[in-house]
Amino acid sequence: MTLPVTGRRPSIPELAERSAELIASLQDAGGAYPASPTFSAYAGYSWFRDGAFIADAMSAAGRAESAERFFDWCAGVLEARADRIAEVVAAAEAGTPVPDAEMLATRFTFDGREGDDDWWDFQLDGYGTWLWALGEHVRRHGADASRWRHAIELSVDYLVASWDRPCFDWWEEHAQHVHVSTLGCIAAGLRESLALGVLDPARSAAAAAAERSALARLGAEGEGVVGGHLAKWLGSDAVDASLGAVVGLLDVVPAGSPLGAATIERLEQELTVGDGVHRYLDDTFYGGGQWPLLSCFLGIAHARAGDAGRARELLAWAASTADADGAMPEQVGQHLLAPERVDEWVERWGPVAQPLLWSHAMLLRLAVELGDDEGVRA
Repeated sequence: MTLPVTGRRPSIPELAERSAELIASLQDAGGAYPASPTFSAYAGYSWFRDGAFIADAMSAAGRAESAERFFDWCAGVLEARADRIAEVVAAAEAGTPVPDAEMLATRFTFDGREGDDDWWDFQLDGYGTWLWALGEHVRRHGADASRWRHAIELSVDYLVASWDRPCFDWWEEHAQHVHVSTLGCIAAGLRESLALGVLDPARSAAAAAAERSALARLGAEGEGVVGGHLAKWLGSDAVDASLGAVVGLLDVVPAGSPLGAATIERLEQELTVGDGVHRYLDDTFYGGGQWPLLSCFLGIAHARAGDAGRARELLAWAASTADADGAMPEQVGQHLLAPERVDEWVERWGPVAQPLLWSHAMLLRLAVELGDDEGVRA
């Protein structure tokens, strides 16, 4: 599907409005947000993580019904796996955790199945991000959280039992590590699960304890901090652009705090060229290009640290990546870190995903953050 063509490059508010309309038009009847309708490796699947950020953008833009349909879909996926979650929890409590392959998947088909193709599936971040997005939505729109009570309970049980396990990161890589952005997503989700007020006392206590433990690793003296900034994973001295969410949108480490400011500065110095942001320095996926959604995450962090001017520069760059039809890509081939690795990915999966709904969502979310979303709520 393409967006309406106007014969000129759309303004930021226009592109934000078109992005909201594109997301709404592609949302599955059952509530799932497709990652990309045409990219071979993503078509037919919805991620809890990506979808949660998409739902938050739609909620922030006033599209409450769309966000709630996604939350309903998440709840259905979780409730269908209540027995498996109970097994994961029981095994963890017995000191014999289940193998990674028996943990919940990170993406599902629109009808809630795991799918048949192999994937780098064990990721914990999505089960935190959907709780975070739900909490933000309930606070924003006054929705009744009891509608999702059972799914919230299941998510909390799963995260309390598993929060400190190594798993794949946002990028389906490095499964041997505990990733700081994953811990941030979990901490934010547990925080919001408590704020929703639907947990019984025992679950509330367990969620609060797990949140404190996760946050301790992200504090100034924690293993997730090196040189005064957040690190890519525990024990690393590198950074990852996903950290922009931890110090920005998720508000786990406040953007204006010394740790938040130092992390933003390191992301600018190490991963940003012009206004485009790389995932991390060793990235080779499609040559390691720049991701508009990551420029938007960093822009939100800047906005919350008080630098709206820098945030608008990053937003303008993200908007500039849209094609003539207004479709935004996953990444662009500017300032490639590993140009010799492009062909292997094109041969494997075809051209870069475009449109990527997560890219559209983050542009929409940053536009809302800055008040540059005129017309989106109409």
